[in-house]
Amino acid sequence: VQLVESGGGLVQPGGSLRLSCAASGFTFSSYVMSWYRQAPGKERELVAAIQSTGGRTNYAGSVKGRFTISRDNAKNTVYLQMNSLKPEDTAVYYCKASNGIVAYWGQGTQVTVSS
Repeated sequence: VQLVESGGGLVQPGGSLRLSCAASGFTFSSYVMSWYRQAPGKERELVAAIQSTGGRTNYAGSVKGRFTISRDNAKNTVYLQMNSLKPEDTAVYYCKASNGIVAYWGQGTQVTVSS
């Protein structure tokens, strides 16, 4: 099983980034996919999640209206489009796959929002 995140980097406040998470080794279309983040000295928190069919999503209040989660089951990939980024969005962003029985995590990608 592999979850490989990409797309992180340094961006100025107000900018945008799109994270990708490429999955392999399991039946991607059967799993809920989520993005979490962890800032230095803080606990890991849920940012956004999307159901297996892509029909239902949910977001943390702090990112609602700015971030959009989506998935392409044909490409085994989940995305996180991040707009209007703020310094407080700085964190390592992790991809997670879960089906209620098992959960898999990616290695994370750093997002830094700074001028």
